Amino acid sequence: MTKPIPPTAAYTTSELLAVMASRLLKDGQIVFAGIGIPLLAATLAQRNFAPHLTILFEGGTIGPFIVPGELPPSTNEQRCTRRSNMVLPITDVLLLLQRGYVDLGFMGGAQIDRFGNLNSSFIGSADNPTTRLPGSGGGNDISSLTNMIVAMKHERRRFVADVDFLTSPGWIRGGRTRAESGLPQGGMWRVVTDLAVMGFDEDTRQMKVLVLQQGATREQVQDNTGFELLFADKLETAEPPRKEELEVLRHLDPDRLYTA
Repeated sequence: MTKPIPPTAAYTTSELLAVMASRLLKDGQIVFAGIGIPLLAATLAQRNFAPHLTILFEGGTIGPFIVPGELPPSTNEQRCTRRSNMVLPITDVLLLLQRGYVDLGFMGGAQIDRFGNLNSSFIGSADNPTTRLPGSGGGNDISSLTNMIVAMKHERRRFVADVDFLTSPGWIRGGRTRAESGLPQGGMWRVVTDLAVMGFDEDTRQMKVLVLQQGATREQVQDNTGFELLFADKLETAEPPRKEELEVLRHLDPDRLYTA
């Protein structure tokens, strides 16, 4: 096995997120990926250990081949279709979610709360927001219909007690409220940050820290979170990105469009 590289500025936060998220994927899965870190993580998994992993794009592409150095800036851009298995209308590819053919959805967000609800619409009040964000796109469809992975930087302003707007539902208000709201399938599964990897308690559906990134502490994770976290009884420490993982990422994104 290749010796891990030292965790001392040898990789960027974005590279760490992409590597840690990629390790959650499995060969043979069908993954609905967004652009940026989600795409890099899924492609990294394909190149390293999951050659039969299939990527879906919101724009309708199924099974694209991502050309190194030519990363698409949008899920509707023509580079998304390179050597793909099929290109469908957007409504048809979203129907695959509804029919249960997708194993995982993979997105980012501006805010997330203790039950895994995501906000990518606006910050502040609806009448007078301080910041306008891109909005849902297919984010609501994806989070409503399949299991979700979210990758984002761990900051108190992002990890909030209540999102300013619920763009993409996680476990709603915890417990069984997701199913009771009419969403019987899927749910928020993992949240990957530069400090930890979190899951959700099986009963309360509150966010629970499962793995600490190397060098991070319980106190540091909690201090950067705007609500009380749960912690696993036996916290693991993640292996830092390996040399071969970083080499693949930097080959895919030599201009550091998404990994700077």
